[in-house]
Amino acid sequence: MMVRAGSAIWRMNPTNGQWNTGGATSGTWSLTGSLNTGRFRHTATLLLNGTVLVVGGGDFASRSAELYDPATGTWMITPSLIHGHVGTTATLLTSGKVLLVGGYDGNSPRPYAELYDPAGGSWTATGSLSNPRSDHTATLLPNGKVLVVGGNARRPLASAELYDPASGTWTATGRLTTRRYEHTATSLPNGKVLVVGGYETTQGDVVASAELYDPARGRWTVTGSLGQARAEHTATRLPNGKVLIAAGIPFSGGPLRSAEIYDPSSGTWTTTGSLTTARSLHGATLLPNGEVLVEGGLNFNALASAELYNSASGTWTVTGDLAQARRSHTATLLPNGRVLAAAGINGSNFLASAEVYDSASGN
Repeated sequence: MMVRAGSAIWRMNPTNGQWNTGGATSGTWSLTGSLNTGRFRHTATLLLNGTVLVVGGGDFASRSAELYDPATGTWMITPSLIHGHVGTTATLLTSGKVLLVGGYDGNSPRPYAELYDPAGGSWTATGSLSNPRSDHTATLLPNGKVLVVGGNARRPLASAELYDPASGTWTATGRLTTRRYEHTATSLPNGKVLVVGGYETTQGDVVASAELYDPARGRWTVTGSLGQARAEHTATRLPNGKVLIAAGIPFSGGPLRSAEIYDPSSGTWTTTGSLTTARSLHGATLLPNGEVLVEGGLNFNALASAELYNSASGTWTVTGDLAQARRSHTATLLPNGRVLAAAGINGSNFLASAEVYDSASGN
């Protein structure tokens, strides 16, 4: 429930019945062209030419792909994938190609990997993972290789692999200290990769542990643990190099409002301001002005609310609602500073709608 009083918007938290305000609305969402296919748990990748490639998703691992043109606000179908993918990752390589890795195709996680070439709009197979996996993470390293971590192969994984674009092959690298999926992975300014939280078992056991991957040594080391175990959260690297972990879901109970900051210089976590709305499976985007936009997600039902995090004050403020409640969508920062929220799910409905966020700064 929402009430407007002057320039402020007050919202009732459905979890505890309390009213919260984040201050004045400072941005708006507007619908843009709809996708050709409704989808969720898909990927969205900003290409070097400024268009957005959206791939896969849905219950039955769609093979379809399409391109969004921010200049016209329209979607265009591009050639289909070789395999269906849901719960996959997409990584923009230094060459401008997109690497799609793993995910479900049918009822089981697969080891498939394929490359999208924007120049020809085509997909080609590349080397397969040594271990099938879904709900993993993929991170582009400074040397141009891609680190794929953990995931689910009908059991949580502790393995990690490196993809070499020059050879199109995978090699095993150090094993995580904790097996996990639905975690986050964030590239740090020092070249290391921070992996945080996630599910440790298929029964829903959630971990608070975090660890660091050192590409120079190919090894993992434990770093400070979160104050709150969580999965289905988001991780955003802030302009100062610290990492914001927002919301998510604990082992039991509803989604979280809490947020924490990781400091790479000390390897420690500190609590920061809580979100105005508890949520998981939401989107999080670092804006050009340094704020973090969080929108949508799940709190018993799909959410339309959105909020902004200010790292200087450590506080969240309410911003304009999405035009349509959605979770398991994608959020992509466009070259013009706007944010594209695409597809997702609301109840049992796969969404084809998309919308664009405009901040108050006029971006």
